Amino acid sequence: MKGHIHILGICGTFMGGIALLARELGYRVTGSDASVYPPMSTQLRAAGIDLMEGYAPEHLQPRPDCVVVGNAMTRGNPLVEYLLNTGLPYTSGPQWLAEHVLQGKWVLAVSGTHGKTTTSSMLAWIMEYAGMAPGFLIGGVPANFGVSAHSGNSDFFVVEADEYDTAFFDKRSKFVHYRPRTLTINNLEFDHADIFDNVAAIQRQFHHVVRCVPGDGLIVCGHAVQAIEEMLAMGCWTPTASFGIGEQDTADCSAQLLTEDGSAFRVAFGAGDSSRDVHWSHCGRHNVENALAALAAARHAGVTLDVAVAALEQFQGVKRRLELLGRPGDIALYDDFAHHPTAIATTLHGLRARAGSGRVIALIEPRSNTMRMGEHRQQLAAATKEADSVYWFQPSDIDWSLESVIGDSPVPAKVVDDVDALVTRVAAEVVAGDQIVIMSNGGFGGIHQKLLNRLQDAVSP
Repeated sequence: MKGHIHILGICGTFMGGIALLARELGYRVTGSDASVYPPMSTQLRAAGIDLMEGYAPEHLQPRPDCVVVGNAMTRGNPLVEYLLNTGLPYTSGPQWLAEHVLQGKWVLAVSGTHGKTTTSSMLAWIMEYAGMAPGFLIGGVPANFGVSAHSGNSDFFVVEADEYDTAFFDKRSKFVHYRPRTLTINNLEFDHADIFDNVAAIQRQFHHVVRCVPGDGLIVCGHAVQAIEEMLAMGCWTPTASFGIGEQDTADCSAQLLTEDGSAFRVAFGAGDSSRDVHWSHCGRHNVENALAALAAARHAGVTLDVAVAALEQFQGVKRRLELLGRPGDIALYDDFAHHPTAIATTLHGLRARAGSGRVIALIEPRSNTMRMGEHRQQLAAATKEADSVYWFQPSDIDWSLESVIGDSPVPAKVVDDVDALVTRVAAEVVAGDQIVIMSNGGFGGIHQKLLNRLQDAVSP
């Protein structure tokens, strides 16, 4: 064993990934979290990691060699106070990753307001399919791998690069620690209102990571995204490659949709390059854009277009990113992580194109910190225009009413505050051919399994 590390907030996707990497590298790993829950707890226990519920000081006895502190930890937390008072060595997850995993690696970092998890999953899979055996740390579970992190067997490492802050003692964005050679910036919008005052503050953090990309590296970015262009204008010392749909004459990597729902598209690098067609099981313009970003980043690492396209056609998706939970009685039930009005809109657009004559019914819990603060309330109603009907769940612990969203809704919409009543209502109204999408970056009161069970019971003989 290389030593003993204890991780605070171990069941979060990022910190759980750190735990898996540390275990693979030969460390003894233990961890604490407020609640220990699957799927991360299942992954961690299977890896031989000891999980402890709550934040009791005795979790740090016997004394570990280092405590890795998640960014959800705050002053006043009993374990945080104990480690500070006793002088235990501590660090952040991103700093530990940088020092113990990323040193000497070709780091491919995937950033942006939306699409980070899916794009980094695609990129890791493309490189794996190409025989490059990359390591990866992703804020979700790619179905092709079944785990959110793996140390890999090469000098390549794919990391989902989050702009959220690092720890209570380090308020820089996580991605500043990663020093990528290939940096992807999918898009850039206002989010994380709990730590950023405006878009300019986010752009400043993105520029910090741009400053670290070497001159012989590459920055892959969405084509003609004003916020990205403004940020790069602060100073850029690295070649860039842009991607976009329908931008054959202007973007470095472009796609033409062959089907309205994005399940088939044609991709090319540059106007004079030969094109390739992609036929896959995914839908939505946003996923095509994610694929273009992954293709451009993989190309920089040496993957040919033919190999990358073949990999995309075998990409199985990511848990909680328009994940099909079941299809009882020909009623499709999806789980989606949508945490921002743009994510809601793009997901519903893709699903609308796929649904045909069936209805699209959205059940939405505004759970991200930014949405709970009401920062996006003016954009929420318009984001649902591709749905046929919407149910908004009113959490008990936010201080503004979703009734204000209902008043501006372009589609029939209702506010509900009881998950069980919502399950009963939706189960009674749906018919064969309908598409139901549950949108939340949290547990939503267990509605996923409750509704699936109810629909399955309705069609059981």
